Amino acid sequence: MMRLALIVSVLGGLSLVACSHHAPQGEASMDVAEHVIGLERSALDRWIRADPDGYLGLYAHQATYFDPFRDKRVDGLDELNAQVAGMKGITLPFTQPRYDMMNPRVDVEGDIAVLSFNLVNYGKPSGSAEETVLARWNATQVYRRLNGAWRIIHTHWSFTQPQLGSV
Repeated sequence: MMRLALIVSVLGGLSLVACSHHAPQGEASMDVAEHVIGLERSALDRWIRADPDGYLGLYAHQATYFDPFRDKRVDGLDELNAQVAGMKGITLPFTQPRYDMMNPRVDVEGDIAVLSFNLVNYGKPSGSAEETVLARWNATQVYRRLNGAWRIIHTHWSFTQPQLGSV
């Protein structure tokens, strides 16, 4: 179940809708924001092909990870590797997957950059000609500059709750 959830969480073609940034460090911080979003896009672009190594290459050794399919936090790169090992080379249960990354925002403070965004996954379930929304997500990635490279130190994925009618 988690394997499918991980796959669904980031599949598809990227449509970067917006990028807002708030940091006191001026143009250099905007460069950091663009760089961090680029790193995330590169990882997502590999993830869509059931290749978790794009993300695994970004994680710091002591990174932590939350998602709604686990009852507790994943601690460390070794545990993350174990969690996604079964993903490599699997056949996806849908075709033409794509996603939209919406409302990306990067806040930079020194050697920490917090990227948050919404993600909507789309695809055609096997045997169907109709594209459907597979999942809607809220995502937060905390990056830290370690030895000159930006690494993910914490990830949090949650489902976007549907807008409910008046009670």
